[in-house]
Amino acid sequence: MTRTIVIGAGVAGLATAALLAREGHEVRVLERGEDVGGRAGTLERDGFRFDTGPSWYLMPTVYEHFFRLLGTSSEEQLRLRRLDPAYAVFREPEPGGEPEPPFVVPLGADRVRAAFEAREPGAGRRLAAYLDSAERASVMAERYFLYNPYTRLSSLLRPEVLRSLPSIAGLLTRSLESFVARRFRDPLLRQVLGYPAVFLAATPASAPAMYHLMSSLDLADGVHYPEGGFWEVMNRLAALATGQGARIETGALVERIVVTGRGRGRRAGGVVWRDREGNRHREEADVVVSAADLHHTETRLLGPRDRTYPERWWRRRTSGPGAVLVLLGVRGRLPELPHHSLFFTRDWARNFGAIFGRRPHVPDPASIYVCKPSQTDAGVAPVGQENLFVLVPVPADPALGHGGADGGGSAVVEEVADRVIEQIAGWAGIPDLAERVVVRETIGPADFVRDFDSWRGGMLGPAHVLSQSAMFRAQNASRRVRNLYYAGATTAPGVGVPMCLISAELVLKRIRGDHGAGPTRPLGDDGTAG
Repeated sequence: MTRTIVIGAGVAGLATAALLAREGHEVRVLERGEDVGGRAGTLERDGFRFDTGPSWYLMPTVYEHFFRLLGTSSEEQLRLRRLDPAYAVFREPEPGGEPEPPFVVPLGADRVRAAFEAREPGAGRRLAAYLDSAERASVMAERYFLYNPYTRLSSLLRPEVLRSLPSIAGLLTRSLESFVARRFRDPLLRQVLGYPAVFLAATPASAPAMYHLMSSLDLADGVHYPEGGFWEVMNRLAALATGQGARIETGALVERIVVTGRGRGRRAGGVVWRDREGNRHREEADVVVSAADLHHTETRLLGPRDRTYPERWWRRRTSGPGAVLVLLGVRGRLPELPHHSLFFTRDWARNFGAIFGRRPHVPDPASIYVCKPSQTDAGVAPVGQENLFVLVPVPADPALGHGGADGGGSAVVEEVADRVIEQIAGWAGIPDLAERVVVRETIGPADFVRDFDSWRGGMLGPAHVLSQSAMFRAQNASRRVRNLYYAGATTAPGVGVPMCLISAELVLKRIRGDHGAGPTRPLGDDGTAG
């Protein structure tokens, strides 16, 4: 039996453990934290339960495919609720002016088209064409790019891909921002269609137009919420991994990947790790999969001659944004906010320039995301109170500091929290919001470094600019060390929970020697392809 060690029990680590255990590996997962989840963690306090990471459930077909690989389904594992409205957009008021009503994105493509048409005559028809294009791009991505290990050029030399080369080239060489601007005039509609770039750790100006496929996910397919939040998703992944036979060890800090052999024969032979009592252990393995931050894996867990992606490689890469997370327990109801809300500044170029420009600084005001899961899930807040998760994109810079409880974080982080509470209150028309806050917790870029060894304190990983997408992104196997593989948001195919699930499958394909471009066919209970 192949002995496999997986480093990290976040989304990618647990998913990889489950797939390899089902494949017949003897899998042990080593997680530095005291619980599973990684960036998809949770914080409980005074009757509130906050997700501290992902909160937007997109690409449900990726989850369904992953669950099928393990002989189950989304229906069996999760209770999904489709949100209506999908989300609302609050726009920065004019100077000295009153806040305008939010733009509400309803459930259902016909209703979304009507909402676009109400803001800009002709936009409904143009949106239909836009979403058709997005759907075609999404299908192509799933068939030939997202699940592709890029180990054989022939995987791309398919008639459908070759026929589509002119349109693919256009989508790759044009920015999402310009692609949207050619089709829509209304500034807010442009922002709605451009904002998915932030989910990709990029900006509308830097993300290729290919990523307009993201709009087919929320505008056409709708937005779901898993009851219990993403913490429940993590619980299910952990249960699936252990159910397949994987063992999970928490409080286990991996200090070094052991590499044996010489020259081209160098291979991963295990890890050295320290338990919560400080005792060191050397554990042998036939295969090592690191689902930790790739920069940390390459520059801290491996010696210089074993690094595929050394420090000089990272100096030429573009990080996604950092984040200040503000978790609020609020007394009383907040009918002004739906489950998901986006708050957009009017000067978007200035906002993104503050985060990604040559002189990065915290934008003020900032374009922010607000999740109110208590709108849908009674279990995340005491009766009659609300749970707010606020994500503020900031530069990826640990020097911005740590978060803390009730204003106890670093000065910059707490100033950001103060400002966004005031911003939500003003733009959404909740004047007494600040005085109704009964629980306040913040998380800053320095916390991402401390807790997750995050490169530059980023919240997501390398940005999805063209040079860091698809076959140009760091891949899932070491080129220097045999039997060493990589999974997670800092590797292919990219950031986000669905991409982390796919990265686990890419590791499986690498180990199997499967060079196919598309999703793996699920196995039946007898181990044959189903």
